[in-house]
Amino acid sequence: MTKLAFIGLGVMGFPMAGHLAARGGHEVTVYNRSRAKAQAWVEKYGGRLAETPAKAADGASIVFSCVGDDPDLREVTLGASGAFQGMAKGTVFVDHTTASAKVARELAAEAKERGFEFLDAPVSGGQAGAENGQLTVMVGGDFAAFEQAKPAIAHYAKAVTLLGPSGAGQLTKMVNQICIAGLIQGLSEGLNFALRAGLDAKLVLDVISKGAAQSWQMENRGKTMVDDKFDFGFAVDWMRKDLRICVESARESGAALPVTQTVAGYYDEISKMGGGRWDTSSLIRRLRRQ
Repeated sequence: MTKLAFIGLGVMGFPMAGHLAARGGHEVTVYNRSRAKAQAWVEKYGGRLAETPAKAADGASIVFSCVGDDPDLREVTLGASGAFQGMAKGTVFVDHTTASAKVARELAAEAKERGFEFLDAPVSGGQAGAENGQLTVMVGGDFAAFEQAKPAIAHYAKAVTLLGPSGAGQLTKMVNQICIAGLIQGLSEGLNFALRAGLDAKLVLDVISKGAAQSWQMENRGKTMVDDKFDFGFAVDWMRKDLRICVESARESGAALPVTQTVAGYYDEISKMGGGRWDTSSLIRRLRRQ
């Protein structure tokens, strides 16, 4: 049994921390901005509730986080009551937030100065992947720290890969989101075309999913898109945040993202339609309304 801490118990963090306790048998201390959510986690999984990130990190060999964006991450690490205030030398901080490579490098440098390590480790697989312990984890940082944290991460992951130095995990997650944005828009256009042409769209999906057009999005979201149901998985407003980070990073590197920028604008439209909490496959809804 290892003493661990988990900061941020949203739709992803809650089950991920749960796997550390239930599957791993670790002693887990949790912190969440909303105390009620942390209390609910303790009631379900045991462990301990901390009043601040610093108190959660105190005595933990590995501290995990999964929060909203760069400012949230800085607050729970570098804030007056942040986890970095409570971490001992030789420990590891593993961040699962989808954030910028810039903040990952910043926090990795700060951690090293304080005598511990920071890994940027964003995930893919959505809420279902977190609940089923089947996430893909993309890691940037020090190899020894990665090896130290990997066995614990494996309790909620099907794949855990070190991609390179600090920031490499976040950059890889950006590649993931860029690819997904284009796939969902293509799927939306194809299904909207099928519906307007009078085809049986679900039968079309059954056929083309056996060929070169097959994708995870098609297999898992195609039929619900036809049914105009969008209460599954990753929310539009989170994707808007992720694509904003992608576009900002592309400007720094000089990479062209014409499709990604266009799809980011479409997601802005969906949010203005009241769809900020719809899942990302809702791109088809703006086409249906045209």
